[in-house]
Amino acid sequence: MKKNAMLLICLLLISALLAACGTNGSGAGEGSSAQAGSGSGEEELTVYTALEDDLIEAYLASYREKYPNVKLNIVRDSTGVITAKLLAEKDNPQADVVWGVAATSLLVLDEQGMLAPYSPAGIERIQPEFKDEAEPARWVGIDAWETAFIVNTIEMENRGLAVPQTYEDLLKPEYKGMITMPNPASSGTGFLTVSGLTQLLGEEEAWSYMDKLHDNVGVYTHSGSKPAKMAGTGEYPIGISFGYRGIVEKNEGSPVEVVFPSEGSGWDVEANALIQKEHVKQTAKDFLDWAIADEAMTEYAKNYPITAVKNESGAIPEGYTQDPMNQLIEYNLEEAASQRDEVLAEWSSRYEGKSEAE
Repeated sequence: MKKNAMLLICLLLISALLAACGTNGSGAGEGSSAQAGSGSGEEELTVYTALEDDLIEAYLASYREKYPNVKLNIVRDSTGVITAKLLAEKDNPQADVVWGVAATSLLVLDEQGMLAPYSPAGIERIQPEFKDEAEPARWVGIDAWETAFIVNTIEMENRGLAVPQTYEDLLKPEYKGMITMPNPASSGTGFLTVSGLTQLLGEEEAWSYMDKLHDNVGVYTHSGSKPAKMAGTGEYPIGISFGYRGIVEKNEGSPVEVVFPSEGSGWDVEANALIQKEHVKQTAKDFLDWAIADEAMTEYAKNYPITAVKNESGAIPEGYTQDPMNQLIEYNLEEAASQRDEVLAEWSSRYEGKSEAE
């Protein structure tokens, strides 16, 4: 009997210990669950962007500091490629957000019902021309970029030629074969230049102008940056590109002059949007909040003189015109977006033969 009593006591003690362990384990489990829910576990966000390669990591520094547990999958390509990729993925979207892609492209995506409405925190600070008029907004801009000529001064001097200052100058017969510019189907810079000419000159005159320009073009590139780089090396002494890339070439020691055409520059807005998906992540909304916050805007303003939040300091990055807004032509983004397919089809039918191989 004594043995049975002792056995019973032992069993009761073991049961009590197990119950205590079970309670502690449950408490620990609840604590872990709450921690994971608060964002300590790594989350993933897929971001499609056409921002310049050399700027992305500097821009993202403040984001990574604020959201260290978010794994960013950055998919970077030229504007035309990113736009085509998004359209191809319409029925099975892979991107969560779009960051720094031409507003004209985002307007095309919006027409396809591909953008989710979301007004990021701080949107009231964004200048009206840099954001969607709808509420909630479907796209929000961060800065503007513009057409510029990047000209190799040594090559021009060796050939006894003047540096072109106007669109009209580019048609001079002495520049035959010396010019390179981006293909508008693959490059946002190419599109804003071509579309800008159609709005600046009118369609008929613009196509007549581009027919003549085509005679002087040696090659059309699939990157908006490449003509600036080719001008820097002298491979093609005149590159139709955009201001920032030309200024970088000059600052890195290339013998180039950055010319903003006196008639005015075509332009577009680098903009952000939330992709419409069955499940829209809060992390994606957080990213768009960050992308127009002061920390990000400060970084954009180091490279581009025109930002979506008005720069009260008036400071302009070195190399730009002192009145950058006045350099821009009158340009209707909605009109450009609505005519995009038509403009690209017409351009390709006329000039595709000189495009570089993809």
